[in-house]
Amino acid sequence: MLYKSLSLTCCLLITLNFSAQSTKQVEPAFSKLFSEYQNIRDFSMTSDQTEVYFTVQSLLEEVSIIVQATKNGDSWVTQQLITPSGKHKDLEPFLSPDGLRLYFASNRPLIDSSEVKKDFDIWYLERKNMDDKWSVPTNIGAPINSEFNEFYPSVSENKNLYFTSDKPGGKGKDDIYKSEWNSNSYQTPVSLNDSINTDGYEFNAFISPKEDFLIFSGYNREDGIGSGDLYMSTKLKNGDWGYAKNLGESINSDKMDYCPFIDFKTNTLYFTSKRSEIEPKEYSSLEEYKTALNKFENGQSKIYKAGFDLNQFLQ
Repeated sequence: MLYKSLSLTCCLLITLNFSAQSTKQVEPAFSKLFSEYQNIRDFSMTSDQTEVYFTVQSLLEEVSIIVQATKNGDSWVTQQLITPSGKHKDLEPFLSPDGLRLYFASNRPLIDSSEVKKDFDIWYLERKNMDDKWSVPTNIGAPINSEFNEFYPSVSENKNLYFTSDKPGGKGKDDIYKSEWNSNSYQTPVSLNDSINTDGYEFNAFISPKEDFLIFSGYNREDGIGSGDLYMSTKLKNGDWGYAKNLGESINSDKMDYCPFIDFKTNTLYFTSKRSEIEPKEYSSLEEYKTALNKFENGQSKIYKAGFDLNQFLQ
């Protein structure tokens, strides 16, 4: 599985012609909040920007937990979202547009007392209002989950669910699937068309609230810049998905870029990257080398941000 082998506002606008850009628009996101964590990926935030959810992992990813950060004045109060957590892997939180349901992926067992790790499934927490406490985790069940791995849930305003799976019968090794909500239940998931899915790896899809565009990661594509790049597809008038285009060098790096999320209030694209500014050179001292190792862009999994102009994006 790709996740196991690879293992998720500047004011400049993205010029969305997808050509190579000479000016980098990407910068570290919430650097103070994230400073105490070495390996951090996946990001979701409430529309009022008062709650942030992200995944923290050990360097070799033996442990993976979800952290909730709540804004208190000019600072953030953090806590482990699900307790206990860490024996099994919880990751990839995604808030529903109304903020009342939080989806995530986990290999936790269906029965709390079980010691057996399951394949990765989609789970969720619920709350009655924004001031309420989150419920205990609930497995979303069939037809979303299967005996294979389901990852990275993302939900539109009409409750249609997009996610990644490696189950057989798809177009490639990892495919992005959609399951429609028909007012009381989810329908059988369908692999998205060839404009998005290939015979390789497509994963980590963020669906817009209006379901009019999709941003996802593609791995080692012919037009790729790094090992994994962010791509965008818009929905056509006939309901199909348009050909996915690389977001270009102003966003993507020569390393792994994945796990997109958009804050529409500030028009900001957040995503995870393993980019690095450490390079072979003659270091004059150990201190100079240590400074290089401690850069934000040091090859570890970190959250970045870039300006996002939706109107230009949909042209």
